[in-house]
Amino acid sequence: MSVTFDDVRHIAALARVGVDERKLPALANELSGILAHMAVLTRVDTSSVEIGPPAVATPWRADSGPPIPLMHPLPSFAPIVRDGFLLVPRLATHGGGGHTGDSEPSGNERPEDEGSA
Repeated sequence: MSVTFDDVRHIAALARVGVDERKLPALANELSGILAHMAVLTRVDTSSVEIGPPAVATPWRADSGPPIPLMHPLPSFAPIVRDGFLLVPRLATHGGGGHTGDSEPSGNERPEDEGSA
């Protein structure tokens, strides 16, 4: 399968990554190579492989120890703190106007694209 420049642009847009037009040929070639490798892997005979959970899971350890103290109190580097969490402005790319830091957010903000159904 050959990846086109339009495919690369579409993938970059989905990932919200800017791609220089001069890099399109190299990226398209690299993605085409990855897909070609995946096509090779689909031909591997896995009929004798038993599907199931792993034999041994990674053991969990207890989350112990004292909290790591901060060098400076939260208000010294975070303009708004609520219940020990830092409140930050909404990213402009996520819509909804966002929080400017002038007033404390209510916690009920929703992106505009999630309107009621």
